[in-house]
Amino acid sequence: MGNTVSCCVSPSGSPKLSRQVERLEDYQINTDLSDDTGPYLQHISDREVPDDLALDSNPSDHARASTIFLSKSQTDVRDRRKNNHINHVSPGLLSKKYSSCSTIFIDDSTVSQPNLKSTIKCVTLAIYYHIKNRDSDKSLDTFDEKMHPLSREQVPDDYSRTDPEHKLIYRFVRTLFSAAQLTAECAIVTLVYLERLLTYAELDICPSNWKRIVLGAILLASKVWDDQAVWNVDYCQILKDITVEDMNEMERHFLELLQFNINVPASVYAKYYFDLRSLADDNNLSFPLEPLSNERAQKLEAISRLCEDKYKDLSRVAMRRSFSADNLVGIRRSNAVLS
Repeated sequence: MGNTVSCCVSPSGSPKLSRQVERLEDYQINTDLSDDTGPYLQHISDREVPDDLALDSNPSDHARASTIFLSKSQTDVRDRRKNNHINHVSPGLLSKKYSSCSTIFIDDSTVSQPNLKSTIKCVTLAIYYHIKNRDSDKSLDTFDEKMHPLSREQVPDDYSRTDPEHKLIYRFVRTLFSAAQLTAECAIVTLVYLERLLTYAELDICPSNWKRIVLGAILLASKVWDDQAVWNVDYCQILKDITVEDMNEMERHFLELLQFNINVPASVYAKYYFDLRSLADDNNLSFPLEPLSNERAQKLEAISRLCEDKYKDLSRVAMRRSFSADNLVGIRRSNAVLS
């Protein structure tokens, strides 16, 4: 169900929310209260967006809409390519490994099992472009690091004016994922929740709030995605100076801003995965490649054979259940029994 606007509707949403999409003015969710049955919840078919409006919708909800981070990175990518062309600088493609007749290079990152280190690098690079190419500095006090510091170290006076480097964002996210033993899939869902927050609440991720927004997205993604979720008190063991009450309040406010929409369709997840790979290619962040060994080739062949057998069985079942008009000629008819 890739075209769902929200997985549930909260009649008591935050008054600060102003989730308005100008191109979808005619498509609104009715949350009127009924005296008899309580909050009115629409049928899921009533909440689906028409195909002609899907491209203008929130990318974290609809698979056909373009991701925000990829569009924000295109300006820097075009400028870098232009400078390389003017200065006759090699873009670095010669250092990449390519397959030949004798050697086949493959990476261990797939949409179902992404590479953890490479995925975190791509996700933090997407966050970096969000901060660098932001439109404004709209924020909320809940995510302000000056008002709610994550450590006892004094926050610099220019904390809201200095953009963090990609390495700083990567170290922050990598520390959380390593300590909490989170998966690469959780990193992709974190980015989905982050862009959903920025769209729903009409916020901007900026130097003053990026740490708390990223922390809130990781906290929520780990609870939704992983079977054994990390508790809020466990994050307090990682970030020594933050309190459980602060974590609970940030999580509650994050959910309210998302309008309790924590659903991530498989199509949206796949779109974010492949767009992150495109972002890696544009910024020369190559996934680790290894030559295809005999053992790996045999495993891939076995998996392919199993998939082929599975689809053959499904096709046979489908043929038994129904016949096309072309197969009606050869059907045997039983002789009539006359009493």
